[in-house]
Amino acid sequence: MKKHIPNLITLGNLFSGTIATIFAVQENFKLAAVFVVLGIVFDFFDGFAARLLNVSGELGKQLDSLADMVTSGVVPGIIMYHLIDNVSSGVPALKYVGLLLTLGACYRLAKFNIDTRQSDSFIGLPTPAMSLFVIVLPLIQMDTDLDFIRSLLANPYFLIIITLLLTYLMNAELPLFSLKFKNYNFKKNGLKYLFLIASLLLLLSLEYIGIPLVILLYVVLSMIHNLTTK
Repeated sequence: MKKHIPNLITLGNLFSGTIATIFAVQENFKLAAVFVVLGIVFDFFDGFAARLLNVSGELGKQLDSLADMVTSGVVPGIIMYHLIDNVSSGVPALKYVGLLLTLGACYRLAKFNIDTRQSDSFIGLPTPAMSLFVIVLPLIQMDTDLDFIRSLLANPYFLIIITLLLTYLMNAELPLFSLKFKNYNFKKNGLKYLFLIASLLLLLSLEYIGIPLVILLYVVLSMIHNLTTK
């Protein structure tokens, strides 16, 4: 019976992602974001449960990617589609550029399943990180008092640049450090601790705006780490 527990948790991710898809189509961005985050939590704990119960297998790996495709692939694509559509009345076709996020996520997840190099770290931006970046954009747009951020998010070409950049980062040959801890030695995990502390400070001080900055910080720190390691 225990071998089915991680798969049931993975299905919780898929269920959450399906509900998030419905809310995203309806442009209920807050509830879509809630269910995406819930799905990502399930996504974290299915792997944790599989390692804890020692029941990792090929089925779980494939199921995990299929669930992620909905939660962290379809949903952000739909949200970006709506964001661009809402500010590009002059050029209606621009909105379809947002769906590149869905295509990029699909390609990344397929590569991840056959890539043996990503057991202890990542190559390319993980789809949940991309999804978190995107789902928070409409929340920032609704809640921020900063005019320059409002103007940026009201610019379809800025949103298209974000879409293209995230699609590229998901599939770039860019090594990114993993947040998995094999031990808690500060010297060996200094980069991870630095990232976690900085992320906490950004989220506490900037709230929604802190989330995209945390994702950018993750990429930048990884690039610095790659250069210093070389």
